[in-house]
Amino acid sequence: MKIICIGRNYEDHAKEMGSVIPKFPIIFLKPDSAILPKRNPFYLPDFSKEIHYEVELVYKINKVGKSIEKKFAKNYYHEIGLGIDFTARDLQKNCKEKGHPWEIAKSFDQSAVVGEKFIDVNSLGSVNFSLQKNNKVVQKGNANQMIFSIDEIISYVSKFMTLKIGDLIFSGTPSGVGPVKIGDELKGFIENQEIFKVKIK
Repeated sequence: MKIICIGRNYEDHAKEMGSVIPKFPIIFLKPDSAILPKRNPFYLPDFSKEIHYEVELVYKINKVGKSIEKKFAKNYYHEIGLGIDFTARDLQKNCKEKGHPWEIAKSFDQSAVVGEKFIDVNSLGSVNFSLQKNNKVVQKGNANQMIFSIDEIISYVSKFMTLKIGDLIFSGTPSGVGPVKIGDELKGFIENQEIFKVKIK
């Protein structure tokens, strides 16, 4: 199982980060060791002083596919969930400034929260989602705001790597990303359903 992440897929977040709007999906990967075990707290790592949350819709692949045409992409998923892409922003900034890859800022252990609940895509209309930090909404978005739709992402990614059953696609984050500190609590919602809750320690 692999975790495929898409960067800068919401225009407001790209602007928030001072980045240009991409012409193609920006892809990076997280290893399976990045998944935070269910119901576990997230412990701030000692190698970063600036860990940021990024809430994202997560799509689960249910069929093996390679070089998938966009019009057939909907056959490769039927469940949607929610997660957090934790990012060591200080490490990422340093790597970018040096022109180095920045996997250490994105792919460290337990940097990927995956909600326990996945929902049938067909049971949802417009997919609204949000993140609360200490019971205050800090991020909100809608799947229709994505620069590249999930069907476009699946088609593009599958040109370069085979998609397998159980692969997860983190589809990008809206604006409002920010830091976490010890004692914070994060809750993620799709519509009005709570999908995950994570305490920061």
